[in-house]
Amino acid sequence: MNAQDFHKAHRAPQAGPKAKKKKDRDKKKRNVEVSKKGKNPKAFTFASVVRAKKTQQRNQDRAHRKEHAPMAIRLGAEPPPFFVAVVGPKGVGKSLLIKCLVRHYTKQSIQETTGPITIVSGKKRRVTLFECPCEINAMCDVAKVADLVLLLIDAHFGFEMEIFEFLNILKTHGFPKVIGVLTHLDKFKKMQQVKEAKKSLKHRFWTEICDGAKLFYLSGLINGKYPKREILNLARFISVTKFRPLKWRNSHGCIVADRWEDITEESLLDENPKADRKICFYGYVRGTAIKPTQKLHVLGVGDFSIRAVDVLPDPCPLPGTEKKKKLRKLSEKERLIYAPFADVGNVLYDKDATYINLRPRQVLYSSRQDILIPGQKEGEEEEEENDKVAPALDGKDKEVIKASSIPKVLESEKDLGEGQMMVKKLQKNRVDMEEEINAEDIKLFADTEAVLDAGDNDNNNKKEEE
Repeated sequence: MNAQDFHKAHRAPQAGPKAKKKKDRDKKKRNVEVSKKGKNPKAFTFASVVRAKKTQQRNQDRAHRKEHAPMAIRLGAEPPPFFVAVVGPKGVGKSLLIKCLVRHYTKQSIQETTGPITIVSGKKRRVTLFECPCEINAMCDVAKVADLVLLLIDAHFGFEMEIFEFLNILKTHGFPKVIGVLTHLDKFKKMQQVKEAKKSLKHRFWTEICDGAKLFYLSGLINGKYPKREILNLARFISVTKFRPLKWRNSHGCIVADRWEDITEESLLDENPKADRKICFYGYVRGTAIKPTQKLHVLGVGDFSIRAVDVLPDPCPLPGTEKKKKLRKLSEKERLIYAPFADVGNVLYDKDATYINLRPRQVLYSSRQDILIPGQKEGEEEEEENDKVAPALDGKDKEVIKASSIPKVLESEKDLGEGQMMVKKLQKNRVDMEEEINAEDIKLFADTEAVLDAGDNDNNNKKEEE
């Protein structure tokens, strides 16, 4: 074979400086102007007509999907707290999640999560947390009221029937915002299993809600609670989430009762236990306004006529705006919580009165005998025979203070209110349990003699001290 058979034909350069010079020479021969600086096609016009048309059509479609019919927000000047429903099957961790959120917002620990729990989550926002029972009737009621749904999913087990039932109920009343929360991730032994479970559950959650729906992960428990960082991320998202008004809710007013009270007269109930009753419901009005002339539907009972609708002071108000210094965080006094069914709040508002629950530790004032009067030294005694003697609070102390030396009204008592003075006057000195037991006789039977007399107890105590 000849060497000429292996040579390839010469290929002229299509790009590069030589090819550019050759194109310029060809343009000069054809009397075409050659620009020293090339024009940018994107700066003046589109490069492709077809691509430009597709891009414009896509942008218009995206903008049209975001358009909604304008709806008036009928919440008034001061809107009610946003209703956050915690929904999920049994044993998934609903109560623990509410306890952790309350602990994060208010720095208080609660033992029960019964009923609505209203807390102040920010300077301009309040949130009502509610644990939805695993019942079809309760799910229907919560779907009508909820502004935000925290849907708890057991990652180790997967989606259960209660989750699909609740999602179908939501579609009938207008779909509110739904946030998924995966729990029980600590049951997986390998990290690869955790990654696969997160990925599969996330795509399944997106098919049920929408693409890009928010999903949080609670990795496990630390000292019986969820990690603080994960609760912080969830709480921040709840605090800044925006809610769009729903059509069905804007045309239907409702009240989620924080508590209720039976005000029926006892004389009527004594005569007829099945007589018609008068019940007061306390709660925030949600949706649209409620008129006194319209009928009220009590869930599971029926329709009833409203006798009166009154406006009461807000038990969980927003923090005041009149402040000299604007703080980024809420102070401890502003972190309020109102949960009558959970037995957390100490203030109850009724139609005619306000009840304050004072615990024994908060009511114990110092007795008047223990207060040191100005000008009097400790242990000082006056030698007057007619003066009456008042014993000290502690029975073991032998020192006494003359009752005549104590004025009727002390300086520290002048600023006290009428209620505090009444409590202070009614307060009695409590006796220790040991003293009560020592003062009584111990009998095996009611008709027999005492096995151990009160004097024997005192003698035994003296021997032990010796």
